[in-house]
Amino acid sequence: MDDLHSNLPPVSAIGEGFRSRFEVIPALTDALKDQTYRMRHSVYCSDLGFEDLRANGREIDEYDSYATGLLIRHIASAEFIGCARLIQPRSGFKDPLPFESTCARTLNRELIDTYPAARHQIAEISRLAIVSKFRRRKGEADSPAPLGQSDFAGAPRPRFPYVLLGLYLGIVALGELQGVEKLFLLTEPRLAAHLTKVGFELHQVSGPVEHRGVRVLSMAIVSRVISGLSQHLRPVYDVVRAQVFEAHQATAPL
Repeated sequence: MDDLHSNLPPVSAIGEGFRSRFEVIPALTDALKDQTYRMRHSVYCSDLGFEDLRANGREIDEYDSYATGLLIRHIASAEFIGCARLIQPRSGFKDPLPFESTCARTLNRELIDTYPAARHQIAEISRLAIVSKFRRRKGEADSPAPLGQSDFAGAPRPRFPYVLLGLYLGIVALGELQGVEKLFLLTEPRLAAHLTKVGFELHQVSGPVEHRGVRVLSMAIVSRVISGLSQHLRPVYDVVRAQVFEAHQATAPL
């Protein structure tokens, strides 16, 4: 076994470890959407200063009208501790996704177009954030959703990064549910590298851009991410997928 996974909990314990601690919930009601906007304001506006403070305490932009939010709840405290959103192009419109504007000058269109997909089958992960008390380790205070090598190996007591990976896997499950084939994410280069190491098949499709620090755009093919999940991530994905699909079914019109 490689160093990355040598200190992880047994595979059999990882899925149950997630299920017993966390719940991933699509923000399908007005109340849950409001939770995501408040959390984003806390992280992106109050903590990090990435966006201006809003008088109503909610961080909302033009993409929220055609995005699906996602929350993760800490079961023991009943607190919502992280959020993300999946942005898909509006039906019948050609509005750009955020990355198409931010990375316009550095996009590798040849690589992107290698994997055909209709516009309704692409989406972008955006506004991923974790509340401050779950990202307080040294060097993490200035990142909305950190992930590092010490989460897996090289530390006396490494921890499995349930919260961050739960959010990413929840977005993948949303993508599967909503027919997404290409999933784009704009991240720090280090985060993209760590996600690749833990089992996400990512392809860098832009040069570095300045966006709250240096960022690179990566593309994932949803079906390949799911089929290629490592033995450590698969149990978590199975739990998260069930949570996401059950929530959608519960809110579907009769």
